[in-house]
Amino acid sequence: MRFVVDPAIKTKIARMKERVHWQHPAFKQLQIDQTQLTFVDTPTDNTNPKNIDPKNSTKEQSSEAAEFSFLVIGDSGTSRYITDSPQRRVTKELIKHTDECEFILHTGDVVYLVGSSEQYPDNFIKPYREFLVGGDSPHKIRFDKMTFKLPFLPVLGNHDYYDLPLISGILSKALSPLRRLLRRRINLDVGWHGSHQGEAFARAFLDYTYQLSDRQLTNHLKTHYCAAVSSHHTAKKTSATASNEAPTSETHCLRYVPGKFTRLPNRYYTFRKNGIDFFALDSNTFNAPQPLATAPAGIAMRDRLEKERDRLEENMRSFTAESLTLNTNIPEQASRASSLYSKMEQIEEQIQDIDKQLNISPKEAAVDTEQLEWLSDRLIDSWQDPTAKGRILYFHHPPYVSEATKWAQGQTLAVRLRLREVLDQVQLTIGEYSRPLVDLVLNGHAHCFEYLTTVETGHGDRIIPWVICGGSGFSLRRQRKEGPILKEFDQPVAKSHLFVGRSNRRRPYSGLRVDVTFSGKGKDQRPQFALRPLIAERYQGKWKSYEMAPILLHAEC
Repeated sequence: MRFVVDPAIKTKIARMKERVHWQHPAFKQLQIDQTQLTFVDTPTDNTNPKNIDPKNSTKEQSSEAAEFSFLVIGDSGTSRYITDSPQRRVTKELIKHTDECEFILHTGDVVYLVGSSEQYPDNFIKPYREFLVGGDSPHKIRFDKMTFKLPFLPVLGNHDYYDLPLISGILSKALSPLRRLLRRRINLDVGWHGSHQGEAFARAFLDYTYQLSDRQLTNHLKTHYCAAVSSHHTAKKTSATASNEAPTSETHCLRYVPGKFTRLPNRYYTFRKNGIDFFALDSNTFNAPQPLATAPAGIAMRDRLEKERDRLEENMRSFTAESLTLNTNIPEQASRASSLYSKMEQIEEQIQDIDKQLNISPKEAAVDTEQLEWLSDRLIDSWQDPTAKGRILYFHHPPYVSEATKWAQGQTLAVRLRLREVLDQVQLTIGEYSRPLVDLVLNGHAHCFEYLTTVETGHGDRIIPWVICGGSGFSLRRQRKEGPILKEFDQPVAKSHLFVGRSNRRRPYSGLRVDVTFSGKGKDQRPQFALRPLIAERYQGKWKSYEMAPILLHAEC
């Protein structure tokens, strides 16, 4: 029996569109870009350089971009640890930097194991209570009414979409007293229902307007989508402009007000900060592997995958049986129980990926072309805008990764090829070959911190820095035994320069601070990035925290 269910891509897209009234006529009538947001800072005093006119908050105030910093976390939302919480340890490291940072990005898997609304209080609200208005009484905060003191900008992870099969949900509910007893041995970190196809994430973070009438929606948009988008924006297909119309010279977008209004306009979106364009994607809708071929090579692949699945299921049965013999009141057995849980969760994910490859049909192998075309258009717009100094992408599934199980997964290949197609098109359109098309890509999914760079791949994803920040609370993973060089068709395409993950008895959980500065002047201004990994490490039952040496990135690389 499958423990979790991943909804079909078409289902994810359709349900998310319903929840935000995607391309409702009201957005067109009010000339609103439904995929863009801008920050509106709460005034503190007249000398605050961040005080800006909220009606014009997306327009650049100067041709010179100013430095800024932000935080990144990912794969964090768990409460399965009985005696301690790595997620809280990482949170405490983040708190040290919030006064100097403008916002927090989350690379997905906000709540484990199945993104259930019933798990938000323990797996999100309590661990991040310092970030929330009213956080001194976290039990009083509803998951769908969270208000953030600092902008919190997540993307969807696979666990944020997961559901439970009906029989699993019934058993989980019926056996809840037994599960509480077993919690002393192993906590599966699952309630009695799943995410309802991403419903909980949508209610927690998106501008959930599904239940509004047309009149209520129009009033809502007039109140919250009144920030002006700069006239240089000329995206071809947004909610504000039909495909057969010329784009308007000025549209409007959602105003994100820290401490008051905390929602995001859509599951994928963009915003600008001091000349840097950020693009947040939902990789769960373009990660489907291609169906296996019926040729001999495809038959051989199917046979190999089926044998690997049988091996993994046998390991799962063995680990489950052993876990029920352990008592976490004994330190050595508690450590073994934690290790077994990590292995079981990893195996479950591997089985999920194999199932996708074995069972996917041409009809199910959908690709979210609308989102990918949007990304292509927006990247081209950004490159053609002289006020844009750089570009950052962030989404869940990493195209390049050296964690032990991810590089060979069908989903990794699918995301890499589809993103590569987008970047190839952008490169062909703008003709840029002297610097990376994207200055930085941030991912999660792999439970580690990792910094990689691509080589001259012959594609638009050449010489790009890739950073994985997925070790912020859930079970950590090891680096693959094959080493740091990643190859396609026996040719190197990327190299891992730093991997921070599971190693013997060390458990270095991580967050990331990114400092953005600029070199040059005017149109020649280029961004520079200092990546500062923030580590909370558990070793031999003791915790220590530290900041690793900065990783320096330059746009000219």
